[in-house]
Amino acid sequence: MKLFKYLFWILYRIWFYILVALPILILFPILLISISKESWYPYFFKIARLWAKFILVGMGFHWKIEREQTPENTKSYMFIANHTSMADIMLMLVSVKNPFVFVGKKELAKIPLFGFFYKRTCILVDRSSEKSRKAVFLRAQKRLRTGVSICIFPEGGVPEEHIMLDEFKDGAFRLAINHDIPVVPITFGDNKKRLSYTFFSGGPGIMRVKVHKFLETDTLTIKDTKALNAEARCVILKQLEVFN
Repeated sequence: MKLFKYLFWILYRIWFYILVALPILILFPILLISISKESWYPYFFKIARLWAKFILVGMGFHWKIEREQTPENTKSYMFIANHTSMADIMLMLVSVKNPFVFVGKKELAKIPLFGFFYKRTCILVDRSSEKSRKAVFLRAQKRLRTGVSICIFPEGGVPEEHIMLDEFKDGAFRLAINHDIPVVPITFGDNKKRLSYTFFSGGPGIMRVKVHKFLETDTLTIKDTKALNAEARCVILKQLEVFN
């Protein structure tokens, strides 16, 4: 029985990478065209959402999204969520229809095929470099001016298995305040159970998502960064406790 479980987990992980790569290979020419101009990014985003749905359905996941508030098409937002799984990127793409740009760790750019488009469409950050972290603000400002939103996993990485929710970094909240854009906290309730970074784990099932009421920033100043950080983390932590 235990041997069967380990065999299933090995095949399940291999299947995940096949699902990630297959649409990219098939749609490679179209994807190349869609990223050739920054103004065409919304078209790339639509393809990315289809890619994400293909992967989640192929893995046997079905999502249930509850929304306390829905983003408007004409506005930019700062989307944040807890980070526990290899499927977080896909579930975020499924949960949010507004075109957004990920701010993510540069190590993911090394993944074959996926990394090629990741480094050309996302804002990469080397969290060990202060210079890199500052450059993120400049690139994010540029993208916000084009009308897209930003998505950041504010824990700054995937916490250890026993940690429900790590402390949040201030970057996402400082950026939101600087640009007077609402922070949209999102809680992923089951991603760690479905497809965590622990190799021998995971399986098909439900993925619950809660899109919380937006945290407005138009009356805030940089001095309020820590308070906004704490409020957003509290919202997500409380929901995780409800999910668990």
